Amino acid sequence: MLLSLGYIFLFGMTSAWIAQKCKLPRIIGMLLCGILIGPYMLGLLDEKTLLISQEIRKMALVVILVKAGLTLNISDLKKVGRPAILMSFVPATAEFLAYRFLAPGLLGVTGAQAAVMGAVLAAVSPAVVVPRMVHLLEEKRGTNHQIPQMILAGASLDDIYVIVLFSTFLTMAQGGSASFGEFLRIPSSILLGILLGVVCGWGLMLFFGWFEKKETIRDSYKVIITLGLAFVMLAVETWLEPYVAVSGLLAIVTMACVIRIKDVTMSDRLASRYGKLWLACEILLFVLVGAAVDIRFTMMAGPKAIVMILVALVVRSFGVVLCVTGTQLNKKERLYCVLAYLPKATVQAAIGSVPMAMGLPGGEMILSVAVLGILITAPLGAILMDYTETRLLEKE
Repeated sequence: MLLSLGYIFLFGMTSAWIAQKCKLPRIIGMLLCGILIGPYMLGLLDEKTLLISQEIRKMALVVILVKAGLTLNISDLKKVGRPAILMSFVPATAEFLAYRFLAPGLLGVTGAQAAVMGAVLAAVSPAVVVPRMVHLLEEKRGTNHQIPQMILAGASLDDIYVIVLFSTFLTMAQGGSASFGEFLRIPSSILLGILLGVVCGWGLMLFFGWFEKKETIRDSYKVIITLGLAFVMLAVETWLEPYVAVSGLLAIVTMACVIRIKDVTMSDRLASRYGKLWLACEILLFVLVGAAVDIRFTMMAGPKAIVMILVALVVRSFGVVLCVTGTQLNKKERLYCVLAYLPKATVQAAIGSVPMAMGLPGGEMILSVAVLGILITAPLGAILMDYTETRLLEKE
């Protein structure tokens, strides 16, 4: 396992450096490195590392979500309002419907299988989007119209919405029935996630205030404490899952936002330290996402799957445009919002293989399209966001 981690860090850093020298985003090099050293090509990663790969990816995602919350200005987010809420479900719904009604004709799957495929592909990737929005917040680019804040909030809620859709339509595809109560899990997950984050953030600040009356707590210790509490919140989501839906990821962002509201100076210091921690976590996250991609399944999908993915992205883009209609955003800023909602990686890598593992007919096709979706949209979205941020967004 230690040798596998050595490969991940050394080859991942090298690949990111090569991609940067080729004027490509670092993520492209790391994703390709993961595919190359993963179990479906060279097989350099041992079985133990692959078994805990999903947990490691989740840990890395937690780090960037805490950093996002520590740099997110809630007063700016309030100004966004309606567009942020719409961005959390309208683009995903548009893309889901595109798969549901077009995939049966293009790919020869049933309506139920097309619905599951749409649910797998509809989620935007927080692993690709969140680091770039954090970068925009630090650069104060696009913040005059709260674009990074809007995309951060929308992308976080988008994943919750899509995962509930996936669970619902997977049940239906297996011959079960979906009750209205399943769809009520979406607002429940959001509201309880925010509540959990507020309680934990407020309690954490009370603890820091009480303890510092006796002695000073180093910022490094505060990072460890906040990170530990974030992991506990993810565990709470799992514990409560049989009874009620709670979004642990949203709770983590909310907790970090409460810290910023209570003490801006401390949140800036912690964000700086989380930024250093992210250097290692970024490599772990994207190399392991690449390692989860089974490149063999792309051959099964064929050119029709590429057409399906591109058509669905166009439909999704119309959904994003609809969300920002009537706002103060100019044409360039609206175009950037469309580009920011293109990439897919994390959610698709996590749930793309579930239908096939559960024996669902058409599961191999769903996985094939999910893999192809990652390979097309993650590099495309990352390249377009990195290339256009200075051209489409103004610095505040």
